[in-house]
Amino acid sequence: MPISRTFGHTKIRSVQRKNSKDMQKKIEFTKYWLTAAACFILTLAADSSSIAAPAVDLKRVSAHQSSSLTPDEAITIRVYKSANKGVVNIASSAASEDIYYNLAPKEGAGSGIIIGNDGLVLTNNHVVEGFQNIRATLWDGTVLPATVVGVDPDSDLAVLKVTVPADKKLTPIPFGDSSNLEVGRRVFAIGNPFGLERTLTQGIVSSMGRTMRTENGRLIKGIIQTDAAINPGNSGGPLLDTSGRLVGITTAILSRTGQSAGIGLAIPVNVAKRIVPELIAHHRVIRPDLGILVVAPLDSGLRIIKLDPRGPAAQAGLSGPKVVVYQQGPFTFRALDVNQADVIQAIDDRTVRTVDELWTVIEAKKPGQLVTLQILRGGRPMKIPVKLSVIGQA
Repeated sequence: MPISRTFGHTKIRSVQRKNSKDMQKKIEFTKYWLTAAACFILTLAADSSSIAAPAVDLKRVSAHQSSSLTPDEAITIRVYKSANKGVVNIASSAASEDIYYNLAPKEGAGSGIIIGNDGLVLTNNHVVEGFQNIRATLWDGTVLPATVVGVDPDSDLAVLKVTVPADKKLTPIPFGDSSNLEVGRRVFAIGNPFGLERTLTQGIVSSMGRTMRTENGRLIKGIIQTDAAINPGNSGGPLLDTSGRLVGITTAILSRTGQSAGIGLAIPVNVAKRIVPELIAHHRVIRPDLGILVVAPLDSGLRIIKLDPRGPAAQAGLSGPKVVVYQQGPFTFRALDVNQADVIQAIDDRTVRTVDELWTVIEAKKPGQLVTLQILRGGRPMKIPVKLSVIGQA
């Protein structure tokens, strides 16, 4: 028994040893594959990190690309940077007695365009008309006193001059050519709407050749219509093309609320090119005068209702209504017979049927120039030469 037990015991220990060796081999085998798997995973991780690294760079590149400017944005920024320093904020105040009697015009603040290094500023007449103590605020906040050089209510334009300190350099906005504009062209407006200085808006030319009647009743032709937002305070500011050149002077909006409704009007810069030199040289625009004050449109032409008795037309022999005297019983009556007034049909062979057509023909002439009026007098056609004078100097 003991032997058996010893044998048996020995057998059992032998089996245990065998099993222990098998288990150790399994453990070592497992360790080997675990190590191999770990190495494989580490290799994959290293490879994936080497592949992922460029992905990070790509994201950075993508982020860089998203922060870069589009061509349209680049144009907008360039136009603003080149022109915003050439826009001033114009503020003015009325005389104390005008304020007391409520005679001050509604508009007394707006925008202006620097057009010369010597301090010349172009704006609208209605921005400064009737006001005193005019001040112009530059882009850097410098406030300079301004004086009126000349105004032209007929075109709603005015030229101011600011006193420029010796250490201050102005940035004029160059003139463009409004005759090159066409519907669809992109334009920019810079101004001070509601006092918010140097605000940029953009749009397109919505229409060309609009007409606008000024406060004194004269008609301006060739007006630019744009959908660039124009609000109170924009008056007198620049309308710019994509090169940053002045193509118009923003002057009015069509709106029922008094705020931008997408219909803004600007005076073409080519009108300003004619007006500004005269305002600088003569402080007003010297226009030719025909000496006819009032006309009435007819199918056959324009009937003269009132003449300046010292004007060119009266001096040349044109006639307005005549006073007729007639007697009825013991009473003598005087009446104005408009049927005896001359009817203007054409000037220098250009047919005129409206007041605006009449002034368009005359304003294309110069003072002292001789024009020929084709008229009807008593139903008979006649031609009468008239030498034009200067408005206000007849």
